[in-house]
Amino acid sequence: MQWDDARMFLAFAREGSFSAAAKRLGVQHSTVSRRIHALEKQLATPLVERSASGYVLTAAGEDLRDSATRIEREVLSFEDASRGQSEQAAGELRVTAIANMASTILMPLFAKFSEAFPGIDLRIEVTNDSVRLAERDADVALRQTNSPGETLIGTRLTTVASAVYGSADYCKSVRANNLQERWIGVDCCDYHRTWTRQAHPDPDYSFCVDDTALTASALNMGLGVGYLPCFMGDSDPNLVRFREPEEQHNLGLWLLYHRDLRSTRRVTLFRQHMQREIVKLRPQFEGQLANNI
Repeated sequence: MQWDDARMFLAFAREGSFSAAAKRLGVQHSTVSRRIHALEKQLATPLVERSASGYVLTAAGEDLRDSATRIEREVLSFEDASRGQSEQAAGELRVTAIANMASTILMPLFAKFSEAFPGIDLRIEVTNDSVRLAERDADVALRQTNSPGETLIGTRLTTVASAVYGSADYCKSVRANNLQERWIGVDCCDYHRTWTRQAHPDPDYSFCVDDTALTASALNMGLGVGYLPCFMGDSDPNLVRFREPEEQHNLGLWLLYHRDLRSTRRVTLFRQHMQREIVKLRPQFEGQLANNI
Protein backbone atom coordinates (compact mmCIF):
# COMPACT_ATOMS: atom_id res chain seq x y z
CA MET A 1 0.00 0.00 0.00
CA GLN A 2 1.31 3.44 -0.96
CA TRP A 3 1.42 6.21 1.66
CA ASP A 4 -0.22 8.65 -0.76
CA ASP A 5 -3.28 6.39 -0.96
CA ALA A 6 -3.44 6.16 2.83
CA ARG A 7 -3.05 9.94 3.05
CA MET A 8 -6.06 10.45 0.80
CA PHE A 9 -8.11 7.99 2.81
CA LEU A 10 -7.10 9.77 6.02
CA ALA A 11 -8.31 13.09 4.63
CA PHE A 12 -11.63 11.46 3.72
CA ALA A 13 -11.94 9.90 7.19
CA ARG A 14 -11.41 13.31 8.81
CA GLU A 15 -13.66 15.32 6.51
CA GLY A 16 -16.47 12.79 6.03
CA SER A 17 -16.99 13.31 2.30
CA PHE A 18 -15.12 13.01 -0.98
CA SER A 19 -15.64 16.68 -1.88
CA ALA A 20 -14.39 17.99 1.49
CA ALA A 21 -11.37 15.67 1.36
CA ALA A 22 -10.60 16.83 -2.18
CA LYS A 23 -10.74 20.47 -1.07
CA ARG A 24 -8.42 19.73 1.85
CA LEU A 25 -5.91 18.01 -0.44
CA GLY A 26 -6.26 20.38 -3.39
CA VAL A 27 -7.27 17.67 -5.86
CA GLN A 28 -10.37 16.71 -7.83
CA HIS A 29 -13.35 15.03 -6.16
CA SER A 30 -13.08 12.15 -8.64
CA THR A 31 -9.41 11.59 -7.74
CA VAL A 32 -10.20 10.93 -4.08
CA SER A 33 -13.11 8.64 -4.93
CA ARG A 34 -11.09 6.67 -7.47
CA ARG A 35 -8.07 6.22 -5.20
CA ILE A 36 -10.15 5.05 -2.24
CA HIS A 37 -12.08 2.57 -4.37
CA ALA A 38 -8.77 1.27 -5.76
CA LEU A 39 -7.47 0.95 -2.21
CA GLU A 40 -10.52 -1.09 -1.20
CA LYS A 41 -9.95 -3.38 -4.18
CA GLN A 42 -6.28 -3.75 -3.32
CA LEU A 43 -7.05 -4.62 0.32
CA ALA A 44 -10.04 -6.77 -0.67
CA THR A 45 -12.20 -5.17 2.00
CA PRO A 46 -14.64 -2.25 2.13
CA LEU A 47 -13.39 0.81 3.95
CA VAL A 48 -16.40 3.11 3.50
CA GLU A 49 -20.15 2.57 3.62
CA ARG A 50 -22.98 4.88 2.69
CA SER A 51 -25.57 5.51 5.39
CA ALA A 52 -28.69 7.65 5.67
CA SER A 53 -26.63 10.47 7.17
CA GLY A 54 -23.72 10.20 4.72
CA TYR A 55 -20.56 8.10 4.60
CA VAL A 56 -19.27 6.07 7.55
CA LEU A 57 -16.13 4.01 8.02
CA THR A 58 -16.28 0.26 8.28
CA ALA A 59 -14.36 -1.55 11.01
CA ALA A 60 -11.48 -1.99 8.55
CA GLY A 61 -11.74 1.68 7.66
CA GLU A 62 -11.44 2.71 11.30
CA ASP A 63 -8.36 0.48 11.70
CA LEU A 64 -6.77 2.01 8.61
CA ARG A 65 -7.58 5.53 9.86
CA ASP A 66 -5.79 4.83 13.15
CA SER A 67 -2.78 3.28 11.41
CA ALA A 68 -2.55 6.13 8.88
CA THR A 69 -2.75 8.68 11.70
CA ARG A 70 0.23 7.08 13.42
CA ILE A 71 2.20 6.99 10.17
CA GLU A 72 1.38 10.63 9.46
CA ARG A 73 2.53 11.65 12.93
CA GLU A 74 5.88 9.92 12.39
CA VAL A 75 6.37 11.43 8.93
CA LEU A 76 5.52 14.95 10.11
CA SER A 77 7.75 14.61 13.17
CA PHE A 78 10.68 13.61 10.95
CA GLU A 79 10.03 16.50 8.55
CA ASP A 80 9.84 18.99 11.38
CA ALA A 81 12.95 17.63 13.07
CA SER A 82 14.98 17.70 9.85
CA ARG A 83 13.85 21.24 9.05
CA GLY A 84 14.58 22.33 12.59
CA GLN A 85 18.20 21.25 12.21
CA SER A 86 18.71 23.75 9.41
CA GLU A 87 19.84 27.27 10.27
CA GLN A 88 18.32 28.57 7.05
CA ALA A 89 14.98 30.33 7.44
CA ALA A 90 13.07 28.72 4.61
CA GLY A 91 10.00 26.66 3.85
CA GLU A 92 6.26 27.13 4.01
CA LEU A 93 4.64 28.58 7.13
CA ARG A 94 0.84 28.33 7.31
CA VAL A 95 -0.74 30.71 9.79
CA THR A 96 -4.45 30.79 10.58
CA ALA A 97 -5.89 33.92 12.13
CA ILE A 98 -9.24 35.53 12.87
CA ALA A 99 -10.48 37.49 9.88
CA ASN A 100 -11.08 40.82 11.62
CA MET A 101 -7.49 40.83 12.96
CA ALA A 102 -5.71 39.39 9.94
CA SER A 103 -7.09 42.00 7.54
CA THR A 104 -6.53 44.98 9.84
CA ILE A 105 -4.22 45.28 12.82
CA LEU A 106 -2.11 42.16 12.12
CA MET A 107 -1.53 42.64 8.38
CA PRO A 108 1.37 45.11 8.82
CA LEU A 109 3.03 42.57 11.14
CA PHE A 110 2.65 39.79 8.59
CA ALA A 111 4.07 42.04 5.87
CA LYS A 112 7.05 42.99 8.02
CA PHE A 113 7.82 39.33 8.76
CA SER A 114 7.60 38.42 5.08
CA GLU A 115 10.01 41.22 4.18
CA ALA A 116 12.46 40.18 6.90
CA PHE A 117 12.44 36.49 5.88
CA PRO A 118 11.87 36.24 2.12
CA GLY A 119 12.87 32.59 2.13
CA ILE A 120 9.78 31.68 4.18
CA ASP A 121 6.60 31.26 2.18
CA LEU A 122 4.04 32.82 4.53
CA ARG A 123 0.48 31.67 3.90
CA ILE A 124 -2.28 33.40 5.88
CA GLU A 125 -5.65 31.69 6.19
CA VAL A 126 -8.61 33.18 8.01
CA THR A 127 -11.21 31.28 9.99
CA ASN A 128 -13.08 31.76 13.24
CA ASP A 129 -13.46 28.00 13.65
CA SER A 130 -11.17 25.74 15.63
CA VAL A 131 -8.21 24.50 13.63
CA ARG A 132 -6.65 21.06 13.98
CA LEU A 133 -3.00 21.85 14.54
CA ALA A 134 -2.27 18.25 15.50
CA GLU A 135 -3.35 17.24 12.01
CA ARG A 136 -1.41 20.11 10.40
CA ASP A 137 -4.36 22.10 9.16
CA ALA A 138 -1.93 24.92 9.91
CA ASP A 139 1.47 25.39 11.54
CA VAL A 140 0.49 28.32 13.75
CA ALA A 141 -2.87 29.59 14.96
CA LEU A 142 -3.59 33.06 16.32
CA ARG A 143 -6.67 32.70 18.51
CA GLN A 144 -8.70 34.59 21.11
CA THR A 145 -9.24 32.31 24.09
CA ASN A 146 -8.73 32.03 27.82
CA SER A 147 -8.30 28.25 27.67
CA PRO A 148 -5.91 27.06 24.93
CA GLY A 149 -5.78 23.35 24.19
CA GLU A 150 -3.67 21.19 26.46
CA THR A 151 -1.95 19.44 23.55
CA LEU A 152 -0.68 22.73 22.14
CA ILE A 153 2.19 25.01 23.05
CA GLY A 154 1.02 28.57 23.46
CA THR A 155 2.38 32.07 23.90
CA ARG A 156 -0.03 34.68 25.22
CA LEU A 157 0.68 37.78 23.17
CA THR A 158 -1.69 40.28 24.75
CA THR A 159 -5.22 40.88 26.07
CA VAL A 160 -8.05 41.71 23.67
CA ALA A 161 -10.67 44.00 25.21
CA SER A 162 -14.19 44.49 23.83
CA ALA A 163 -16.78 47.20 24.35
CA VAL A 164 -20.26 48.15 23.16
CA TYR A 165 -20.17 50.64 20.28
CA GLY A 166 -22.57 52.69 18.23
CA SER A 167 -22.42 55.61 15.83
CA ALA A 168 -21.78 58.96 17.47
CA ASP A 169 -25.16 60.38 16.39
CA TYR A 170 -27.08 57.28 17.45
CA CYS A 171 -25.49 57.09 20.90
CA LYS A 172 -26.02 60.81 21.45
CA SER A 173 -29.73 60.48 20.58
CA VAL A 174 -30.20 57.46 22.88
CA ARG A 175 -28.54 59.26 25.77
CA ALA A 176 -30.80 62.25 25.16
CA ASN A 177 -33.83 59.90 25.21
CA ASN A 178 -34.67 60.79 21.63
CA LEU A 179 -34.20 57.19 20.43
CA GLN A 180 -34.87 53.82 21.99
CA GLU A 181 -31.84 51.64 22.66
CA ARG A 182 -31.61 48.88 20.04
CA TRP A 183 -29.15 46.02 19.88
CA ILE A 184 -27.79 44.36 16.77
CA GLY A 185 -28.02 40.58 16.88
CA VAL A 186 -24.42 39.37 16.61
CA ASP A 187 -23.54 35.81 15.64
CA CYS A 188 -19.89 36.12 14.60
CA CYS A 189 -18.51 34.06 17.51
CA ASP A 190 -19.60 32.42 20.74
CA TYR A 191 -18.19 35.28 22.80
CA HIS A 192 -20.05 38.16 21.16
CA ARG A 193 -23.20 36.06 20.81
CA THR A 194 -23.21 35.23 24.54
CA TRP A 195 -22.36 38.76 25.67
CA THR A 196 -25.10 40.24 23.47
CA ARG A 197 -27.71 37.91 24.89
CA GLN A 198 -26.59 38.70 28.43
CA ALA A 199 -26.75 42.45 27.79
CA HIS A 200 -30.01 42.27 25.86
CA PRO A 201 -31.92 39.04 26.71
CA ASP A 202 -34.77 39.82 24.30
CA PRO A 203 -34.14 37.38 21.40
CA ASP A 204 -36.19 39.43 18.93
CA TYR A 205 -33.42 41.33 17.15
CA SER A 206 -34.62 43.30 14.14
CA PHE A 207 -31.19 43.18 12.48
CA CYS A 208 -28.58 40.39 12.74
CA VAL A 209 -25.07 39.87 11.38
CA ASP A 210 -22.52 37.04 11.52
CA ASP A 211 -19.24 38.90 11.07
CA THR A 212 -17.53 41.71 12.96
CA ALA A 213 -16.95 43.70 9.77
CA LEU A 214 -20.71 43.59 9.20
CA THR A 215 -21.26 44.62 12.81
CA ALA A 216 -19.07 47.69 12.30
CA SER A 217 -20.91 48.59 9.08
CA ALA A 218 -24.31 48.21 10.76
CA LEU A 219 -23.19 50.36 13.67
CA ASN A 220 -22.01 53.04 11.24
CA MET A 221 -25.46 53.02 9.67
CA GLY A 222 -27.03 53.80 13.04
CA LEU A 223 -28.87 50.48 13.28
CA GLY A 224 -28.17 50.09 16.99
CA VAL A 225 -25.36 49.16 19.35
CA GLY A 226 -23.25 46.03 19.59
CA TYR A 227 -20.00 44.47 20.74
CA LEU A 228 -16.75 45.00 18.89
CA PRO A 229 -13.14 44.36 19.89
CA CYS A 230 -11.62 47.68 20.92
CA PHE A 231 -8.92 47.57 18.24
CA MET A 232 -11.76 47.78 15.69
CA GLY A 233 -14.20 50.07 17.46
CA ASP A 234 -11.67 52.64 18.66
CA SER A 235 -10.04 52.90 15.23
CA ASP A 236 -13.33 53.80 13.52
CA PRO A 237 -13.78 57.61 13.71
CA ASN A 238 -17.56 57.28 13.29
CA LEU A 239 -18.04 55.00 16.29
CA VAL A 240 -18.00 55.73 20.01
CA ARG A 241 -18.25 53.56 23.08
CA PHE A 242 -21.79 53.09 24.32
CA ARG A 243 -20.49 50.96 27.20
CA GLU A 244 -16.94 50.76 28.45
CA PRO A 245 -14.94 47.50 28.36
CA GLU A 246 -15.54 45.06 31.22
CA GLU A 247 -12.78 42.85 32.56
CA GLN A 248 -14.99 39.78 32.34
CA HIS A 249 -15.00 40.19 28.56
CA ASN A 250 -11.22 40.23 28.21
CA LEU A 251 -9.75 37.48 26.05
CA GLY A 252 -6.18 36.37 25.62
CA LEU A 253 -4.63 36.56 22.16
CA TRP A 254 -2.60 33.38 21.85
CA LEU A 255 -0.07 32.17 19.34
CA LEU A 256 -0.52 28.39 19.31
CA TYR A 257 1.37 25.56 17.65
CA HIS A 258 1.81 21.84 18.09
CA ARG A 259 4.58 20.70 20.43
CA ASP A 260 6.27 18.83 17.55
CA LEU A 261 7.05 22.20 15.96
CA ARG A 262 8.80 23.70 18.98
CA SER A 263 12.28 23.45 17.40
CA THR A 264 11.26 24.39 13.87
CA ARG A 265 13.14 27.55 12.95
CA ARG A 266 10.44 29.24 10.86
CA VAL A 267 7.90 28.80 13.69
CA THR A 268 10.37 30.11 16.26
CA LEU A 269 11.16 33.15 14.13
CA PHE A 270 7.48 33.92 13.62
CA ARG A 271 6.73 33.56 17.33
CA GLN A 272 9.57 35.87 18.29
CA HIS A 273 8.53 38.41 15.65
CA MET A 274 4.90 38.47 16.83
CA GLN A 275 5.90 38.76 20.49
CA ARG A 276 8.18 41.69 19.69
CA GLU A 277 5.70 43.55 17.46
CA ILE A 278 2.53 42.97 19.49
CA VAL A 279 4.07 44.84 22.45
CA LYS A 280 3.85 48.04 20.39
CA LEU A 281 0.14 47.44 19.74
CA ARG A 282 -1.00 46.57 23.25
CA PRO A 283 -2.78 49.91 23.81
CA GLN A 284 -5.01 49.21 20.79
CA PHE A 285 -5.71 45.61 21.80
CA GLU A 286 -6.33 46.44 25.46
CA GLY A 287 -8.66 49.34 24.69
CA GLN A 288 -6.53 52.18 25.97
CA LEU A 289 -7.14 54.41 22.96
CA ALA A 290 -10.82 55.27 23.30
CA ASN A 291 -12.65 57.51 20.85
CA ASN A 292 -15.57 58.77 22.92
CA ILE A 293 -18.06 61.59 23.12
